[in-house]
Amino acid sequence: MMLRRRAAREATVPGADERSVVPEIAGIHHVSVTVTDIERSVPWYTEVLGLTKLMDETHPDGKGHAVILGKPDFSMCVGLHTHQANQRERFSETRTGLDHVSFMVANRAELDAWDARLTELDLEHSPVNDQGAYAVLVFRDPDNIQLEFISMG
Repeated sequence: MMLRRRAAREATVPGADERSVVPEIAGIHHVSVTVTDIERSVPWYTEVLGLTKLMDETHPDGKGHAVILGKPDFSMCVGLHTHQANQRERFSETRTGLDHVSFMVANRAELDAWDARLTELDLEHSPVNDQGAYAVLVFRDPDNIQLEFISMG
């Protein structure tokens, strides 16, 4: 079994004649998105997703600002960023860059609970789309960034 896992992790490095082992990735810790109005987005993400404000910082170059929201143990975070150069255009997944952000939920019952919560908050969202191997619920933030909840199985 160990050899199979090791072989599955080997990858050819472009331009190299030998194979190297690809280190493990434990998971995705956070995603950060640029928003047009951080004063609008922070309460929206806090209320809708139930996240806690963890950090508030100026970008190192002084030309932007970030508020990090997440679980209190920092196991999952969403960074909301503003940049002086931002032209305040709405998000579009058809441009190069981010397409959407998907949050995994434990099971279909949790997905149904999120469907009820989004309805209670009067947020426009898709019906739960059951694809057999997974089910997904899609909605958008105030900047039109597509967000989704997904349950596997």
